[in-house]
Amino acid sequence: MKQLCFAVLGAGHGGMAMAGHLALMGYRVRLFNRSEQRLTPIIAASGIELFGVVEGIGKLEAVTPNIEEAITGADVLMVVVPANGHRYMAEAVAPYLQDGQVIILNPGRTGGAFEFLQVLKEHHVTKDVMLGETQTLLYACRNTNPAQVRIFGIKNSVPLAALPGNQTVDLLKIIRPAFPQFVPGDNVVKTGLDNIGAVFHPTLMVLNAARIESTRGEFQFYFEGITSAVANVLEKIDAERVAVAAALGTKAMTAREWLYMAYDAHGKTLYSAIKNNSGYNGIQAPATIDHRYIGEDVPMSLVPIVSMGDLLGVPTPAMKHIVDLAGIMNECDYWAEGRTVERMGLANLNHKQIRRIALEGF
Repeated sequence: MKQLCFAVLGAGHGGMAMAGHLALMGYRVRLFNRSEQRLTPIIAASGIELFGVVEGIGKLEAVTPNIEEAITGADVLMVVVPANGHRYMAEAVAPYLQDGQVIILNPGRTGGAFEFLQVLKEHHVTKDVMLGETQTLLYACRNTNPAQVRIFGIKNSVPLAALPGNQTVDLLKIIRPAFPQFVPGDNVVKTGLDNIGAVFHPTLMVLNAARIESTRGEFQFYFEGITSAVANVLEKIDAERVAVAAALGTKAMTAREWLYMAYDAHGKTLYSAIKNNSGYNGIQAPATIDHRYIGEDVPMSLVPIVSMGDLLGVPTPAMKHIVDLAGIMNECDYWAEGRTVERMGLANLNHKQIRRIALEGF
């Protein structure tokens, strides 16, 4: 059987962890990052050193800021960048894609695969490629030095869905020899709307903005940042997400159900489930509101959910308030830069047409 060659696109925490891990497993790996400065220490160290649950130095076949060099001849393109970078990556790879290549967004957040495929269409890409997205990042990891990554944990199972969904089984056959943790997701509507970060991150940042700025994040983000009143807002945000999913024929997991599944945290309300979750103990708040919990999660999680809600006639007033307030705080128009149904190629479609695209493609 042919040994897969991976191109990992993005040299942040997750990209470095994935590239180093794949190399240690014996795969051929190229690492791309558009900032050459980010790559210089990795080149100097002749690879990526991993600590934690995986240890060793992953030797890479290529480390390059040249996207053509990174992906030409690669079998699998693992896109590991913040969701704000998906459009850039789609535009960057479009001229160089080859028949038979696989592209996986790690993760897609909400609507990532839809937007990526729409960009490829806009660039008239006709190559036979397979596209998928994960529901969340496989690794819990942090860069400790420019060429070192500590992997705190690797998730036991992460849903992965292809776009179109009828290719998911074939996609898993290709990727599971390297990552058996990937399990079949229903479709990219399900992976996108089971995005629990959309519920917790932006709302907690906005409602704790004064405390974050006055203390530089010196408090426990979940245990102290979530009071009964804040939990009421989270419940409303969560209900709106679940309602949009239902309008698309998908049963989304509630945040309370997710806490039970992920952490075995019980509770009759979301507030009690959070307080019963020992996994949140010790997690500090971000030191500034200029953070990906707003900069990524608002435009790439809340905005697409609101946009799909507007398209399908599902009210999302609480989410709209959070988007507006986050924009005012960071002096940014997240509605203008966010992932709307237009950018996802879903404008003017009904729920049946969107589900058909998710299952059968454009």
